[in-house]
Amino acid sequence: MHANSNPPVGRVIGGIPYRLALAGGWIDQPFVSRRNPRPPGSMVVVGVNPTFRFMERSGLATGTREVANKLWNGRLPRRSPAALVRELYHAENNGRANPSGSQDMIGLVYPGINRLDYDYSANGGVFPSHVEPLNNLRVARWLEKIIHLLPVGTRPDGYSPLGKKNLDPKWISRLGYSGRDCFDAIRNLDTAALGASFNECMKCWEAILPATVRHPAIKTDLVGLLRAYQSCYPGAMYSGCGGGYLLVASDTPVPGAFHVSVRVV
Repeated sequence: MHANSNPPVGRVIGGIPYRLALAGGWIDQPFVSRRNPRPPGSMVVVGVNPTFRFMERSGLATGTREVANKLWNGRLPRRSPAALVRELYHAENNGRANPSGSQDMIGLVYPGINRLDYDYSANGGVFPSHVEPLNNLRVARWLEKIIHLLPVGTRPDGYSPLGKKNLDPKWISRLGYSGRDCFDAIRNLDTAALGASFNECMKCWEAILPATVRHPAIKTDLVGLLRAYQSCYPGAMYSGCGGGYLLVASDTPVPGAFHVSVRVV
């Protein structure tokens, strides 16, 4: 499943890529990165070919993608990726009290696998101080086989992950390092290390923003489901707060799961 969307599907969902956010997510938010005692903190995003329609409100940047589809008529313009990211960021977040993090835009615009390094002293933490690309076909094909996606459920109405914030600098530092470990694991084709970075990221989410996995509006036992898969495979994490998809790192098949097509161009 490496080709772009077939024409009938593409006409419906548009040609803008999707993105996966892997370990380190939330470090792109300035209210988090400003408390990091050892910047920069890192997270990993992966460009995904639009071969089918992902669930909305599931951590795949579908809201940002909808803005991009309208802004650019369903296709990424052939311009500087950095300029496109800023254009899309401002188009989506103008006037918003809780803006989307720039990792959403970067993940949609940049091909391949990218480590985003966030330092609050650079760009106010809104945009990364550095983007480390990994656009290697062999690595991309490996990652496609190793990451298994299981649909869990969309974020429910009335849900917000920001009701309780425990912005402990020690946990935020660990969060930023989970992204760096994730990127190194992918570069080294190390499934065990990749899974460990997923598990570490989820520990950080639970500590810093508990509502990412526990909230009155969430009816699924996200924590129980996560622990079950973490006990059977090298690692697992959610695609976003409130559920979405469960991403399982495994060299072996995961029943009921599917794979994505990593965008390399």
